[in-house]
Amino acid sequence: MKNLQGKVAIITGASRGIGAAIGKRLAADGAHVIINYSHSEGRANEVVQSISAKGGEAKSVQANMRDPEQIKRLFDETLETFGRLDILVNNAGMFALKSLEESTAEDFDETFELNVRAVFLAAREAAKRMGEGGRIINIGSINGDRMPFPGGALYGASKAAVAGLTRGWARDLGPRGITVNCVQPGPIDTDMNQADGELAGVQKQMTALDRYGKTEEVAALVAFLASPDSANITGACLNVDGGTNA
Repeated sequence: MKNLQGKVAIITGASRGIGAAIGKRLAADGAHVIINYSHSEGRANEVVQSISAKGGEAKSVQANMRDPEQIKRLFDETLETFGRLDILVNNAGMFALKSLEESTAEDFDETFELNVRAVFLAAREAAKRMGEGGRIINIGSINGDRMPFPGGALYGASKAAVAGLTRGWARDLGPRGITVNCVQPGPIDTDMNQADGELAGVQKQMTALDRYGKTEEVAALVAFLASPDSANITGACLNVDGGTNA
């Protein structure tokens, strides 16, 4: 029996990259998955089709994670479609490099609105609907611990905030049997950070394994944290970084 059989998962920002890989992996492990997207309907539907072609259950649902009403609708539609919610993966986010002198108050608000506020709003909606055994998994970043590049302060601070929220929510929800953990990727080969991209040479040299990670490797850790095998793990921030922060 697949270890997520009968479970229902929402993955935010799941039309591509790490989010898409997580959706496919959780579906392969038996979960019914909601593939959330903001703008990329075509890509989200491709992910759903890929899951369906392998016998999985999935549905794409549009919701801008900056909008509280759309976030609530995402969760309501999940329950209308699948009848329950067991797993939330907060993956939607943004990345930008800009120095302190160049940064504006709008840059600050934009970064924290999506990388922190949306995580809070989604986790709150999930907590209202989850029962014992629920899983909230936040996708952070090793840059929340250490920022090796100039211009990354806002991004790093936003991901540090996600780690802090993870630890606090683990305490809040532990008595209900709900675990909350944070997965912190390092250099991962995606559209946003390609293994042959502008910063690839420097980032690869920082890893202990001398390579970029794969989206499937991040998804594997998320799948473990979503499973019953992780029942005694909560409030943890786990790196998938090839030893970058070792």
